[in-house]
Amino acid sequence: MDSKQMRKVWIASLVGSSIEWFDYFLYGTVAALVFNQLFFVTEDPSVGTILAYASFALAFFIRPFGGVIFSHIGDRIGRKKTLVLTLSLMGVATFGMGLLPTYQAIGVWAPILLITLRLVQGLGIGGEWGGALLLAVEYAPKEKRGLYGAIPQMGVTIGMVLGTVALSIMTLLPEGSFMTWGWRIPFIFSALLVVFGLWIRKGIDETPSFKKVQKSGEIPKLPIVDTLKYHWREVLIAIGAKVVETAPFYIFGTFVVSYATTNLGFSRTAVLNSVMIATIVTTILIPIMGSLSDKIGRKKLYVTGTIGMIVFAFPYFWMLHQESVALLVIATIIGLGIIWSPITAVLGTMFSEIFDAKVRYTGITLGYQIGAAVAGGTAPLVAASLLLKFNDSYIPVACYIIFTAVISLLAIWAVKDRSQEHLDDISKVDTESTKEQSKVSNTLGKA
Repeated sequence: MDSKQMRKVWIASLVGSSIEWFDYFLYGTVAALVFNQLFFVTEDPSVGTILAYASFALAFFIRPFGGVIFSHIGDRIGRKKTLVLTLSLMGVATFGMGLLPTYQAIGVWAPILLITLRLVQGLGIGGEWGGALLLAVEYAPKEKRGLYGAIPQMGVTIGMVLGTVALSIMTLLPEGSFMTWGWRIPFIFSALLVVFGLWIRKGIDETPSFKKVQKSGEIPKLPIVDTLKYHWREVLIAIGAKVVETAPFYIFGTFVVSYATTNLGFSRTAVLNSVMIATIVTTILIPIMGSLSDKIGRKKLYVTGTIGMIVFAFPYFWMLHQESVALLVIATIIGLGIIWSPITAVLGTMFSEIFDAKVRYTGITLGYQIGAAVAGGTAPLVAASLLLKFNDSYIPVACYIIFTAVISLLAIWAVKDRSQEHLDDISKVDTESTKEQSKVSNTLGKA
């Protein structure tokens, strides 16, 4: 593939991923600022915040179902078509949120409709990540697979930056205007981004790895069955490895918005700006870390970042409690940028390298989305609940961060680093298993 085509693949993977995550994170930030007052109305503001975070968490539990649906399509008919479907679904749900009437207007139907659209978002993002990652990784030359696999991961932080910038601009409005209509603008504006993303994605070709599977005639009838029967260990490893990549991220990037403003007296703008600065730094570091993994291996970088998470958990909260904006910014940069970036940069590529091409979409999606459901969406909810139970003490929250890191270290311990192997050669390590998988798939398909 020439450099022009490769750039097109990069852009398609990055742009679509960024738009999807912009939509997704927008909800998380607005949940802490708006939805607890306009949709989840209660006499106790803390309860309203917990309910808003609960609605944020719900999408994480639907993500595995979206992953199963769209990864089945991705392993059966291709990565490209699936990515068009997921982006369209996500765009419709986010645009709809911007038009919803509030609790004051239609009562209990407001949170019901909001949660419904949030679940649709979860279905879309459930299938998006795996497709965007494979679009980059399956085109990549062996010596640059880490770099290419890091490109769609940048979409996570770019989406967060876009969401934070949009809301930071809107919070400059008078409080009444922001709460009435200002918060809606980013949701409605996302429709233009989705149209652009669809235009980019329709211009790319199917990945070489999927074409090889098509040519061999070994496309599984039921990828989910083959994955759970023959690759369940890899799925469990991916779930465990995902925990440290997702829970601390939502604490550093989402929970902190509510915690720092409500408990520590920081202004909303100061907190949002600190997150924005940190995510910009992280976005720059992700491809650098991905490229570094091509030289020293994925596992070394992942373990280094995970140990860093254990060490930094308590200092992070200590820095916040100094009630200094400068320390708030520095703490967020260290957490999201320096410590989290090597973990997220290599995670997707490392997942891709442990699954067979025939079930790769399904395998990486199951691991990623179940891990996200277990630890990601619940992280702000768990953190807020711990604060409520332990009289606003941050010690249990810091211990929770350490706990997630320990789980991931145990999960990744036995993984072999395959950064120097050709991606499609990895699929041929166990030829007997591969043959048996095809037989089972064909038998189930006929049945």
